[in-house]
Amino acid sequence: MSTNVHDLKHFYSQRRGRLVRRFVSSHIREMWPDLHGQRLMGCGYALPYLNNIGREAERNFAFMPQALGVHYWPEGEKGRVFLGDETDLPIETESIDRILVIHGLEFFDRPSACFHELWRVLKSSGRLMVLVPNRLGFWARSEGTPFGHGRPYSVRQLTHILQDNMFIHERTEQALFMPPFKSFPVMRTAYAFESLGRFIFPGLAGVHIVEASKQIYAGSAKAPAGTRRGLGLKQTAPTQ
Repeated sequence: MSTNVHDLKHFYSQRRGRLVRRFVSSHIREMWPDLHGQRLMGCGYALPYLNNIGREAERNFAFMPQALGVHYWPEGEKGRVFLGDETDLPIETESIDRILVIHGLEFFDRPSACFHELWRVLKSSGRLMVLVPNRLGFWARSEGTPFGHGRPYSVRQLTHILQDNMFIHERTEQALFMPPFKSFPVMRTAYAFESLGRFIFPGLAGVHIVEASKQIYAGSAKAPAGTRRGLGLKQTAPTQ
């Protein structure tokens, strides 16, 4: 499976993709139970999850990197998605309350530069959530799913990247314990796998879900070296 935006959209339109969205969204909702009045930004390909968790947010929109491409979203409404460079976001400094990164980090050529930008646009009280394929899990080896492409991570690797870019690791959850098969019998048992997997084989989860906060040094509110000040959120027309 390729990693362009249309193949991602197709995956999430299938039964297996809908199960993935349901299981992962439930974990996100547990970690972020109340988004009322919050500004929520998706980064990478977060659209299936913004549809589930972002409805009550004061504002929710999505950024897609050039490597993936972009499609219009949400259908039948005013567009809330833009295509751009993950190392130079056209967003005001400290203007976002919650950032959700999924199908993003594993494809970024310069992850540190991207995290510098996410640090800049996130409010001092904000939260960052990053979902990445587990390098030990079966999903990272399944090329028929989006989790089988790009670079998978361990929790330790992801934690080190966050710390190196001035984020504090807050907590970690795992999801997708069901095998990445499309067979009907496997999908019928998906809920049992998801309920029992964390106790029976926690190391084989399909994805790591890591929440982090913004590190602010005493007496300093400067962004990490190399970041640029935001110019305000530009109204970029999405392409179809």
